[in-house]
Amino acid sequence: MNDWKKRLDIVYSTNPDYHYNEEGSEEENTQPKERQLLRISLDKRNRKGKAVTLVTGFIGSDDDLQELGRMLKTKCGVGGSAKEGEIIIQGDHREKILALLQKEGYAKSRIV
Repeated sequence: MNDWKKRLDIVYSTNPDYHYNEEGSEEENTQPKERQLLRISLDKRNRKGKAVTLVTGFIGSDDDLQELGRMLKTKCGVGGSAKEGEIIIQGDHREKILALLQKEGYAKSRIV
């Protein structure tokens, strides 16, 4: 992999002890389910009139986010995606997702 492409916006440093740190290079630890504050909302903007349910506020690794998204998509029987700390579920499933999250132990989840 070409390492120089990741550093295109870095200006030259005269510090001999300088070490380049990539953004997001350290994996974020996933908070326990009881401490996650997940917000569930309905979104219709920029989706050609189609409604999607957004689950935001997840703090943790991408793998754990993908796993939670997969579980919600399976239980709701619809498609969607999970990336950048956000889970998108096709359709309006706010109440069902809230019940599923609370059953899984995400007690602080709420509909906004």
